[in-house]
Amino acid sequence: MNGREMNTSANRDIQVASVAVHYLPVKMRMPLKFGAESVESVTCIRVAITVSGAEGRTATGWGETPLSVTWAWPSAKLSYQERYDAMVEFCTMLAKAWVESSETGHPVEIGHAFIESILPDLLNRFNEDRTEPLPHLAALISASAFDLATHDAYGMLHDIDIYETYNSNYMSKDLSHFLTSDNQAIDFAGKYPCDFLVDQAPDHLPVWHLVGGLDPLEESDRQGNEPDDAYPVTLREWIQRDGLTCLKIKLRGTDAEWDYDRLTRIGDMANELGVTSLSADFNCTVTDPAYVNSILDRLKQERPDILDAILYVEQPFPYDLENNQIDVTSVSERKPLFLDESAHDWKFVQLGRKLGWTGVALKTCKTQTGALLSLCWAKAHGMPLMVQDLTNPMLAQIPHVRLAAHAGTIMGVESNGMQFYPAASLPEESVHPGIYRRCHGMLDLSTISGPGFGYRVSEVDRNLPEAESI
Repeated sequence: MNGREMNTSANRDIQVASVAVHYLPVKMRMPLKFGAESVESVTCIRVAITVSGAEGRTATGWGETPLSVTWAWPSAKLSYQERYDAMVEFCTMLAKAWVESSETGHPVEIGHAFIESILPDLLNRFNEDRTEPLPHLAALISASAFDLATHDAYGMLHDIDIYETYNSNYMSKDLSHFLTSDNQAIDFAGKYPCDFLVDQAPDHLPVWHLVGGLDPLEESDRQGNEPDDAYPVTLREWIQRDGLTCLKIKLRGTDAEWDYDRLTRIGDMANELGVTSLSADFNCTVTDPAYVNSILDRLKQERPDILDAILYVEQPFPYDLENNQIDVTSVSERKPLFLDESAHDWKFVQLGRKLGWTGVALKTCKTQTGALLSLCWAKAHGMPLMVQDLTNPMLAQIPHVRLAAHAGTIMGVESNGMQFYPAASLPEESVHPGIYRRCHGMLDLSTISGPGFGYRVSEVDRNLPEAESI
């Protein structure tokens, strides 16, 4: 993955010229529970960024992410609408700042400078006099569409797959400009993201299905208000139709008996239907490691088969890691423990590692730049990786699955947009059928090709709502 030989990396530097923002509302066919809230619809922000390069050449790239309010901004005070409106308002501020930034270089260099130097000030100004501040995680989600679009535009300008640019041929700065380590044996000088990516990204990935807290497992769990369409409803139907082998189980984190029963019911179905891998996601609702330990210990005693199938435990504890510095070593001694919401960037990964976390769940919704840098830091320190979904539909799905293919995860990628709003992605599915429909427990990425992220946007027949242009 050395890219194309050219004169100097500086000749390929870019600068953002203009931004256009679209908002695409998506209705869920079934509700999805996030912690204490459930959500029935989402709005995706889709950003087009035009960049300029040497000799005045320009190109446009695309980035998209769901504005997942309930995931990024849990609140007992503000309504969903109040939080959503605040995120949209912040996106408008971001668009202006992204255009006004004078930063030039590779997208990793532009994105890092923005995240480190501009975003904190924007967030502070935005939060002045607010009854409840917009969280850093919500700010990152909002920024991610702009960052993704910049990466895509860079590849479009140079007519190259963006993953072929994460090296010294295209980047002026090595990883030592972005990362440090308290381990003297680890030196990032002379290293680039390509040094931590797989040599050959696979075209097929094992795919994880999300079992939400409200999802019916069997026909007997139906409430009578489920959708009557062409798609499965119960977990059993999904496993059988898609040949699933990996299940991510959403738990409450506040009701140990319910959580244990949920794990064993799904574990029994997994054993029956040939599902081999499970994960347990507590969604930040646990405050005491003893809660998780008691469930794992009970499984060890009563259901060791189910415990053995659990590959890792995901983010049981509050995602504000700095203000909730809980020693989680007792949990990670039982099962690998992965940061998700807490892994804002590599510095949080470093803090998490000191507290006993052992792995990292990457998400493109926290910016492509941040995901790549966290990936590099984690791999350098021997931390295993997963790439987790934000229920990504439409274009958002493509950078998501590409990150997983290049990262070298412990087991494929999570992808659940097809569970909750499959019809939303039909225009994109007509071009890339294998990443919007799971088959034999896998996603097929072989249609993704061309420059940038390989969206092939010109082939996607989608009418976009009117843009907000900057």
